Amino acid sequence: MNKTLLNKANTHLREDSILQQLIDNIKPLKLPNSGNVYNELVKAIVYQQISYKAADSIFNRFVQLVGSEDYKPGQLIKIPHENLRSVGLSNQKSSYVLNISRFFLDNSLYEKNWAKLDDEEIIDLLIQIKGVGLWTVQMILIFNLERQDVFPYKDLAIQLVIKELYGIEKEKKELFEEMNKIADNWRPFRTLASLYLWSWRRDKLNERKDNR
Repeated sequence: MNKTLLNKANTHLREDSILQQLIDNIKPLKLPNSGNVYNELVKAIVYQQISYKAADSIFNRFVQLVGSEDYKPGQLIKIPHENLRSVGLSNQKSSYVLNISRFFLDNSLYEKNWAKLDDEEIIDLLIQIKGVGLWTVQMILIFNLERQDVFPYKDLAIQLVIKELYGIEKEKKELFEEMNKIADNWRPFRTLASLYLWSWRRDKLNERKDNR
């Protein structure tokens, strides 16, 4: 996001008094320089539901198996399921990695011009892959494609921060409804708002570690 758009987004988000405090005191989480959508989807599967330390170790072994971090679906589809298991991927995750590879090959998506598709089109396309859910695609939209109006309401960290900052005690469906009501006021800059929330959570966790 260029400086002019960032200033415009911050001005809009400051209308929310809670976000205003965050904007005044912290910097939003930075967007990394990501690879392509296929690489990031596979990596997201590796990192699902395990600690970063364990995932880093498995992913490093996975890259050694494949031979490059710039892996392609044609390469992975040739790797036996058992070999994927051997680097630490579960049976399910090994299947998901192969599912993604087949889907990208069958639909010629590896060099897809994603800029031609809007967010909902990308979500509808990629959640057809078994093992790829809404949260995973939203992470791709935010961190890989840098779409500016994505709100990952199913992200646990976002849920915890909103519950704490906005005093919400609801759970599940009712929590999601409240979160989306709040986030509707952030449109069309919900991604930046989410980056502030993630950053606030990271700083709080770091403070707790320092106070031990």
